[in-house]
Amino acid sequence: MGTPTEIMERDAMATVAPYAPVTFHRRARVDMDDRLPKPYMPRALQAPDREHPYGTPGHKNYGLSVLQQHAAFFDIDDNGIIYPWETYSGLRMLGFNIIVSLITAAVINLALSYATLPGWLPSPFFPIYIHNIHKSKHGSDSRTYDNEGRFMPVNLELIFSKYAKTLPDKLSLGELWEMTQGQRDAWDIFGWLASKVEWGLLYLLARDEEGFLSKEAIRRCFDGSLFEYCAKIYAGISEDKTAYY
Repeated sequence: MGTPTEIMERDAMATVAPYAPVTFHRRARVDMDDRLPKPYMPRALQAPDREHPYGTPGHKNYGLSVLQQHAAFFDIDDNGIIYPWETYSGLRMLGFNIIVSLITAAVINLALSYATLPGWLPSPFFPIYIHNIHKSKHGSDSRTYDNEGRFMPVNLELIFSKYAKTLPDKLSLGELWEMTQGQRDAWDIFGWLASKVEWGLLYLLARDEEGFLSKEAIRRCFDGSLFEYCAKIYAGISEDKTAYY
């Protein structure tokens, strides 16, 4: 058992509570800082993890927050405002078909536009202002962005320590579902649906041949570099098809 002091010291660092089974099934990682300095510290410009402590090599942040970088891919004309037709164009560049892109673009801009507007009056064009994108952050998410749009490395690592049961650095579709279920806030119906849609689209975009979504794909989704990579890949495939025909 140990002395009272030893028991207190042990309990102070415990991540599993005997009478809370969920703390056993969803394990918290305790070795994050062996390769990632200060994993609890929000990162404004980069999206690091244990394998990439300095973020994505070669990815330029242009002074944008990580959440702003995530959204900036869809700002086709680079003016800081994302209109529905730009969201649609970005989705098409990623390889989504016309119907999925139309529906998704409409849903995204309808849902996020108003919170990001600089004033109180709504806009009939449903623009999303990247400057205010942090205001559109919804509940029941992974908490990997904080409320100011910074990246929280600790919460990315916790996704995998809690939910990656098959492989340590990948999520199956079932594990992804369990993750979105486990992150739900009470009565947050909008957040529940938004989370399912977001992670579902990411799974369709970046799953591997075995049906897993890798940690690296998820990390790079957060800083937007995944979108740039996938768009280049899809553009190359489209060029090959054109040349063939």
